[in-house]
Amino acid sequence: QVQLVESGGGLVQPGGSLRLSCAASGSIFSIGDMGWYRQAPGKERELVASISTRFTTRYPDSVKGRFHISRDNSKKSVYLQMYSLKPEDTAVYYCYGVLNDHGYWGQGTQVTVSS
Repeated sequence: QVQLVESGGGLVQPGGSLRLSCAASGSIFSIGDMGWYRQAPGKERELVASISTRFTTRYPDSVKGRFHISRDNSKKSVYLQMYSLKPEDTAVYYCYGVLNDHGYWGQGTQVTVSS
């Protein structure tokens, strides 16, 4: 069964850093674009970072300069390094990936930014 599993969420103080990881498992013969989304309570899910197969990255203005996405195809993984975290970054973060030409979501990991 193909799946994505996130790890690395938790509680961090404002201004702190956190690194999220997402690993794909199962019978995978191709990995396409990957990304991270987040959803705060009462809000729609939004893209926070994406990375193409050619390592082209894209960020919304709200996180540009603070978040950094990377991928390691040999490990079938994508990462999100977050710096200068703000309370408004609090949300459930979801990994997304195109695996075997189909889109998959991870189960989500909670990130809470609070003092």
